[in-house]
Amino acid sequence: MNSLSDPADEPGIDRSPGLSVGDPELGKTRRLARECATCIFKPGNPMHLEPGRLKQMVTEARGGGYIICHSTLPYAGSPVPPAVCRGFADRYRTWQLEAMERLWGFVDVEPPDPDSARIPE
Repeated sequence: MNSLSDPADEPGIDRSPGLSVGDPELGKTRRLARECATCIFKPGNPMHLEPGRLKQMVTEARGGGYIICHSTLPYAGSPVPPAVCRGFADRYRTWQLEAMERLWGFVDVEPPDPDSARIPE
């Protein structure tokens, strides 16, 4: 790559837009008000994660900031936009979460209804 190249033109660069937990109207960070029905931190592994996957996710998130609740991701069909996982936020402090709290604060949003994303029969 030369100094005049656009990094987005390079092969292997992820060009997909990132997910934002920011609420542009309120200027705050969305965080779930409570754990969703299938939170990865609930006992009994309701998301059926492979052994060691939760530990891997937490390790990555502690280095990268936070976990976005899976039930608020676009693939889930949720009416709730992406939000910080309450299970993670209640258990771990990262400098990114602390900065979000100090700079913008949090707006707690209700988790999506587990039945709201189901396709009508």
